[in-house]
Amino acid sequence: MKKTNMNIWKTSAGIGAAALLLAACGEENTGADEDYSPEGQEIELTYVAWESELASTNVIAKVLEEAGYDVTLTVVEQAPMWVSVANGDADGFVGAWLPSDMASEYEQYGDDMVDLGANLEGSRTGLAVPDYMDITSIDELSSDVVDEIIGIDAGAGIMMSTEEVVDVYDLDIDASPSSDAAMTAALDAAIDNEDPIVVTAWQPHWKFNSYDIRFLEDPEGVYEEEEEIRTMVREGLEEDHPVAFDILDNFYWDADDMNEVMLDVAENDMEIEDAAQQWIDNNRETVDEWLDVEGAETDNEGTDNEE
Repeated sequence: MKKTNMNIWKTSAGIGAAALLLAACGEENTGADEDYSPEGQEIELTYVAWESELASTNVIAKVLEEAGYDVTLTVVEQAPMWVSVANGDADGFVGAWLPSDMASEYEQYGDDMVDLGANLEGSRTGLAVPDYMDITSIDELSSDVVDEIIGIDAGAGIMMSTEEVVDVYDLDIDASPSSDAAMTAALDAAIDNEDPIVVTAWQPHWKFNSYDIRFLEDPEGVYEEEEEIRTMVREGLEEDHPVAFDILDNFYWDADDMNEVMLDVAENDMEIEDAAQQWIDNNRETVDEWLDVEGAETDNEGTDNEE
């Protein structure tokens, strides 16, 4: 389980004075913790409308609600997601793809928020093609193979990396922005007809479970071979909402978990809220570990989906 950074008191005063100071601070903090209750407290999480982030954000939102919080989910573009937390307008997000995909935002805003570390490791970004295509590497791409690379949101980190790919490999095709949903719809239509297609891709994503597709090799190393998804929260959240802070710090799952939620939405026509709740119900032991924090007010018997 990830560890939260602890503040270390430093003083040049005598040992006796330092002991008195620490004792006084300890008494003050204990009183604050005892007075705090998450019941009815408001938490706002932001996210980008990618299916991976719909899964993670809805799952952790339901867990926070189980602890007593009123949770608001706000969908934004990639850069505003970071700005909202850096400015303190939102409390956090669980979709920071690092170290490369959102490197620009992390460099610009990372010092103005708290990095709680990875909530999922082993993620990956790149370009993908159906298995029936003969090419295996990005340097084999050309206008003789496909007319374009079908991407997602223009401001997404993977799109900036893909534009770099076009330059580095001197490709005579462009990366065309669209959306996660439009990209997967184009992929579905192409596979139905066994047409050639190249799309921006990331894993975890349900399309790798539903279609026979694979990443293209990237000999120039433009895309980071292995990434992670981190949780970022605003400064002051630990003091304002310590239970939410600890739950978000505990949040950790793997690609199979995320794919399970996405597949229920994509293939079983479940609403994302229902899919998130079903995952929680089926993974009670894991969720209880996230909720194992001082001050959490949970009632597991009342967490079945009531919608």
